[in-house]
Amino acid sequence: MKNSNTKLILLHPYIQKQGSSNRLWLLTFMSLFTLAFLLTIIYTSGLYVYSTATTTATSTANTAATITATNSPMPTTVINTLLHYASKSNDTFKMSYSEIKPISDVLRKCSSPCNFLIFGLTHETLLWKALNHNGRTVFIDENRYYAAYMEEKHPEIDAYDVQYTTKTKEMTELIKVAKEQIRNECRPVQNLLFSECKLGINDLPNHVYEVDWDVILIDGPRGDWPDSPGRISPIFTSGVLARSKKGGSGKTHVFVHDFRRNVERVCGDEFLCRENLVEESETLGHYVVERMEETSFQFCRNNNNRGVTSSSSSAANNSSSYSSSSK
Repeated sequence: MKNSNTKLILLHPYIQKQGSSNRLWLLTFMSLFTLAFLLTIIYTSGLYVYSTATTTATSTANTAATITATNSPMPTTVINTLLHYASKSNDTFKMSYSEIKPISDVLRKCSSPCNFLIFGLTHETLLWKALNHNGRTVFIDENRYYAAYMEEKHPEIDAYDVQYTTKTKEMTELIKVAKEQIRNECRPVQNLLFSECKLGINDLPNHVYEVDWDVILIDGPRGDWPDSPGRISPIFTSGVLARSKKGGSGKTHVFVHDFRRNVERVCGDEFLCRENLVEESETLGHYVVERMEETSFQFCRNNNNRGVTSSSSSAANNSSSYSSSSK
């Protein structure tokens, strides 16, 4: 009988269960890790969104507060203080309180931002800039060196120089030419940048002609002797700018300083018009000029102005009397 040894190999089931258990634990760990990672991302995103929203809201509130503070009108006490000290200056050519006050009152009532154009860099230059602190203030002067000096000394000042080609003694002839060309180069509604009218100022920066000016002050150039440039061109130019407005208020307040002088009164009557004169004193004329249609070809509705020829002759003959009371 053959004796054979049979070897029996038993596979214990524990080994298989142990491998399955390890894989199960690994799968569980990975699932928990993934879930924790997703929860972390969601939580972090929520914090970021909340932080961004809070920052945006705070920034918006600060910006709104800044805009409100910037656009708020200047306190009456500050305005009165500025007027007081400006009028009490020792400068020979300063404006009096009674001259400054009407201009200040109009600026206070002007809708913000107010557009203020001034012919002449004078003792009151910084005052005008301050009183119109929420708006645009532009100065036009005949002296390029003084304009550059003022801009360098006061960077907040926006000043431009212009070369005047007129003379006070030529007023009669200049007005006559303007009337002859009233339907062409010297019409009351036009863009002066493209005009060849001798009375019009056409060499300023382009944007000056595009602004709808709310208030204009004519306090320059010099006009106290026959060969001085006089204010013929600024008065004519102001009349055209006021009538040619495209937007904003339909009315423009135009102030003419040194109103007692004949040239200022005659040119004011011709191009700003007596019917638009709402207030006057010996030294200041206040006109309110309304916008016109492009088809309009006369400056004044009432043409019965004072005699230009006799007035201009008087201005030329008596020009020496201006120097004692003018700038």
